[in-house]
Amino acid sequence: MARTFLRYGAGEGAHWAEKIGPVFRPLVDPYASTGDLILAARAGRAAVDQKAPPLDLAAVTILSPITRNQQLVAQASNYRSHILEVGGDPDDLAGNVFFGKAVSSLCGARDPILKPARVQLLDYEIELGLVMGQAIRGPQKIDRANLADWLAGLVIANDVSARDLQVPEGQFFKGKSFRTFTPTGPYLVLIDADDIAGLEALELSLWVNDEPRQHATLEDMIFKPAETLSELSEVMDLDPGDLVITGTPAGVALRPPGALVQKIAGFLPPRVRFRKFIEGQLKRRGYLQPGDVVRAKIRHPDGDLDLGEQINAVVSA
Repeated sequence: MARTFLRYGAGEGAHWAEKIGPVFRPLVDPYASTGDLILAARAGRAAVDQKAPPLDLAAVTILSPITRNQQLVAQASNYRSHILEVGGDPDDLAGNVFFGKAVSSLCGARDPILKPARVQLLDYEIELGLVMGQAIRGPQKIDRANLADWLAGLVIANDVSARDLQVPEGQFFKGKSFRTFTPTGPYLVLIDADDIAGLEALELSLWVNDEPRQHATLEDMIFKPAETLSELSEVMDLDPGDLVITGTPAGVALRPPGALVQKIAGFLPPRVRFRKFIEGQLKRRGYLQPGDVVRAKIRHPDGDLDLGEQINAVVSA
């Protein structure tokens, strides 16, 4: 049975609470990291403080449930609908694409997204986050049958992206790693083997100023969680609490020019080509501006598995 946790700030330091019925109750121990909480919960040691009153959510600061000592790994081009909308062919992928994001980009589900002055094309990407449950120190065969052994929990993540840096410079890290560019949470939902069968029914939804922008289920994913974690295990070490965000579906603001335009633009000097790209994208209305509010949810249609709701206002840095 899934367990829902919230990390919050009240007074000094950060604390954890667990959802018990309709309310959140503080845990006895503060747990310094996401990994510490996961290890305790899996060992049956994460207990609520029976003497403490229910948490008043309006009186606390909701923090990212992923602490900054953990690794943050991202996945690109993982939803068929998104690849199609940016002019690609999902059946012609060269492979599963991974990149890193700075952990300093993590922020809470109610924190503002800071738009740097140099960024003109600020985009959003709702993503399902996979939170590791045990250490990986070598290649592992991870499949649906044993996924719950390795995957501890799920979070909502927004892979905020500066497209005017990402596309012209041909790199993901800088354009996606500014501070506040990864709102995460509000909840860390720890799952068990019974929850694995229903993962593909999870619905991802994102709105900007209450206008629907993104909506999909995990059925649109190309590389499913077990396949992704299995491949990552061949490459890198992972620890309990590390976060892997798994790509975004259609509906982002980015729209590259058509194939013919790109072919013609290929004859232009790079500076001219990318200046034209930015000028063209600035004509689109979808990019985020100060004053916008981004809202995101991931849940089962029946509410049986619910990762909560992000509400992040965009402000000038």
